[in-house]
Amino acid sequence: MRSKFTYTQIHQILKEADLGTEVKEICCKYGISRNTFYNWKNKYGGLTPSDARIKHDLEMENRRLKRMVAERDLEIEAMKELLSKKW
Repeated sequence: MRSKFTYTQIHQILKEADLGTEVKEICCKYGISRNTFYNWKNKYGGLTPSDARIKHDLEMENRRLKRMVAERDLEIEAMKELLSKKW
């Protein structure tokens, strides 16, 4: 699911909290839930926007590669099953 906030905006929101603004105020101001805020803080806290983008790109690439490996494993299993049958 794609966020309506850019990595720069998320970074700015987290920075506001670091500067002392209450989380409740930030959530109301930007229309986000406390859960979303704390998820962002756990995921992007301490990262620059460019680092967050790189992290996201790597996560997406990892997800794609895992899917490819799973599909390949299914193909191998199907071939083994097919070859194990007696003709």
